[in-house]
Amino acid sequence: MLRAQTLSSQAEIRVMTLGPSQEELYTAFGHSAFRVTDPVRKYDIVFDYGRFSFKQENFYVNFARGIMLYKLGLAPYEDFLAYYKRKNRFVYEQVLDLTQEEKQAVFNYLRNNSKPENVNYLYNYVYDNCATKIKDVLRASLGDKISFDTSYVEPGLTFRELMDRYSEYQYWGDLGIDAGLGMRVDQAAKGEEYMFLPDYVFRSMAKSTLSDTSGTRPLVLRTEKVFEAKPETYETPILTPFNFFTLLFLVVGFITNINFKKRKRSGWVDVLVFGVTGLAGWFLLFLWFGTAHMSQWNLNILWALPTHLIAVFLLRKEKYRPLLKQYFRYTSLLYVLLIVVWGFLPQPIHPSLVPFVLMLTLRGFYLAYDFRRPLRTPS
Repeated sequence: MLRAQTLSSQAEIRVMTLGPSQEELYTAFGHSAFRVTDPVRKYDIVFDYGRFSFKQENFYVNFARGIMLYKLGLAPYEDFLAYYKRKNRFVYEQVLDLTQEEKQAVFNYLRNNSKPENVNYLYNYVYDNCATKIKDVLRASLGDKISFDTSYVEPGLTFRELMDRYSEYQYWGDLGIDAGLGMRVDQAAKGEEYMFLPDYVFRSMAKSTLSDTSGTRPLVLRTEKVFEAKPETYETPILTPFNFFTLLFLVVGFITNINFKKRKRSGWVDVLVFGVTGLAGWFLLFLWFGTAHMSQWNLNILWALPTHLIAVFLLRKEKYRPLLKQYFRYTSLLYVLLIVVWGFLPQPIHPSLVPFVLMLTLRGFYLAYDFRRPLRTPS
């Protein structure tokens, strides 16, 4: 595909911005790529840093650990464009105003990256993705000549808040992001850091400049809106996280009320409720200490207590009942405190989890009460 090493004088380097789509979580943020055209060399190639393969070794383990390998892929432009048209995602292209030497420098960098030994890179949600590669490639190729515009910056806006703007209709995906990522994404994004999102790459490029001995000029020569997407329609699903957890709270509350009246505990409820919560806690600990991504210092550990899983295994053991009574009393008090300070935490916890935490609080206080009585076989 890359036969000639030297571009002709008619070549162009373009930055492509592909619109977001609510079809999947990963498409909700949009996409960025380079396009290289050269009618003399018969090039019309897209350099796409957003590729990954399910077939890569230890794919799922690497994904969980945050050491996911992404790669640079090459595609014929017409095929690439047709795909995004089918998916109803807008396609904007910014033609860069580069000298012949500058075009060649960018092309050489992309060609070198396309070699089999160089195509892979470690993906990072914020600092190394398809969008940040646009900035990184231009900076590496053009050096201090390029100055990226950052006039769009909104002081104090965090990475998480920027993500939330694109995941508004990804109800479960947004919950997963908020639950899985820790306080590192609650730092205020500054300057070029906004460019982890394709829309901000587009906005920055529109006002960025190049400087050399002949003066300063705009980085973008012209912008072409190749394809405009039709407006997406959104339907709120019945089973949003908030609705699901509210229903769960009502069901567990109903069962707890029956247990209280009949003085007979439904043990399977406790195994399910506290077992799942404990497993979630251990998973968060794994993300915190065993991974390379942005899940450290995750305050969701305040509700997803890993110790719940241990408590589940002790529920039927008579000798631990006094200990469990105190355990569930104090963890329930912790949940009450958590709900009180919910809106003041340095890391926002997803609001849909409020009914879930209320359910844990209710059931925890009931267990503390129930363990005051002699052991009975749970139903």
